[in-house]
Amino acid sequence: MAHESVWWRIAWRNLGRNRGRTFITASGLAVGYLSAVVLVGLTDGMSAELIENGTHLTLGQIQIHAIGYLPERSLHATVGGDAGIDVERLLARVERDPDVTGAAPRLYGGGLVSSGEQTVAAILLGIDPEREARVTTLLSHIDRGRPPRSGAREVVVGAELAKQAGLALGDEVVLVAPAADGSLGNDLYTLVGTLRTGSAGIDGNYAILPLDKLQELLAMAPGRIHEVAVAVERPRQTLAIARRLQATLSAPGPPVDVRSWRRLLPALAESADLMTSMNFLTIVVIFAMAVFGVANTMILGTFERQKEFAVVRALGTTPLGIGRTVVYEGIIVGALALAAGALLTWPIMVWWHDAPPDLSRFVGSFSWSGSMWRPVLRVEYSVDGPLFSAIALFLTAVFAAVYPAWRATRVPPADALAGR
Repeated sequence: MAHESVWWRIAWRNLGRNRGRTFITASGLAVGYLSAVVLVGLTDGMSAELIENGTHLTLGQIQIHAIGYLPERSLHATVGGDAGIDVERLLARVERDPDVTGAAPRLYGGGLVSSGEQTVAAILLGIDPEREARVTTLLSHIDRGRPPRSGAREVVVGAELAKQAGLALGDEVVLVAPAADGSLGNDLYTLVGTLRTGSAGIDGNYAILPLDKLQELLAMAPGRIHEVAVAVERPRQTLAIARRLQATLSAPGPPVDVRSWRRLLPALAESADLMTSMNFLTIVVIFAMAVFGVANTMILGTFERQKEFAVVRALGTTPLGIGRTVVYEGIIVGALALAAGALLTWPIMVWWHDAPPDLSRFVGSFSWSGSMWRPVLRVEYSVDGPLFSAIALFLTAVFAAVYPAWRATRVPPADALAGR
C-alpha cells in the first residue's frame, strides 16, 4: 500500500509543476460537465412541459372507464353499466393509492347550446367543480366569470363557442341533448363563465356544467359516470400506477379499463421517450469532443517530460510504473474537474429552475404531439443527468490519459538522455 501511494504522490506533484495547464484541463472538463447537466435539464424541462400541458388541462395522468367505452365513447357505456356505481366509494378507493393526488368523476354528452336565435353544437361535460380543480387546470382558464357551482343550473362555455352563439355573462342558455332513455332532454341554465384555454377544440366546443345537472339532462341516475380522471405525483411512472389501480379496482367491483396518459396520447409518449434518449447522446457528444482536448494536453505534457521519464527508467522504474503515473494524473484531474463542475453547476441549475427564461415575447406557444408547448426554457432536476455526466467526465479523463501513458512507456532512455 505504501508503495502504491508513492505513485499517487508523484502524479499529484507532476500536476502541480504546471498548474496553468492542469487548471485549463480541469476547467475544460468542468465546463463540459456543466454543459451536459444543463442540456439534459433543459431537455427534461421541455419533456415535462409537454407532459404537463398534455395532461393537466383536461386529460389527467390516468383515466378510468367502463370496458369498451373507448374509442366509440357511447353515451350508454357508463362505469358499472346501466345500474351505475357508488361514485364516492370508487373515488375513495382510487385516492387510497399513495401516488394519487386527486380523482374527479365526469360525464359526457353531445347537444346544442341555444340562446335567442343562435344555436351551436357542443360537447357537454359534467364535472364535480371541487374535485376537478385538484386534477386538472381546466377551470383555472376561465377568463370571465366563475366556475359553475355543484347543484346549480349554471354553465361555462368556451370563449369561441360563446362568441358564435352570441352569449354574454348572465344570459339564459338552453341546452338540448339526446337522453339515455331515448327522450330529448332540454333545460334552462345561466351562463356564469367563459373559458379560454388556447385550445381551439375546447374553446370552440365545450360546455361545462355540474355533474348532477348533466345527469338530470341526460336522464341518468346519480351513480352513472363515463370517466374518472386521476392526477398522480409522478407522471412518468403512470404505467406502473395504472396497472396497480387496475388490479385494485377490478376485484371487487365492476370491470374497468384503467389507462395512463401514455396509452391515451401515444404520440406525446413517443416524443417524451425520444427526448429522454437524446440525453444520453448529448452527454456522449460533449465528452467525446472533450476527450481529444484533454488527450492533446496530456500528450504535450508527456513529450516535455521525456528526459524525466528516461531518468526514472534508468534508475530502475518499470514502464508500467511510468504509465501508471500518467493514468493517475488523469484520474486526479478528473476528480478535481468533477468537484469544480459540481460546485459550478448546482447554483446555476437552482437559479435556472427557479427563474426560467421566458421567450414568449419573441416566440408564441405551439402545439407538438397533441400538447401545447410554451417557450419557457425551464430545467428539471434529475438523478440520471448529473450521475451519467459525472461518469462520462471521469471516464473521459482516464481514457484521455491512456494513450499518453502508453507513449510515455515507449520512451527509449538512452535516446531521450542523448537528446535524440
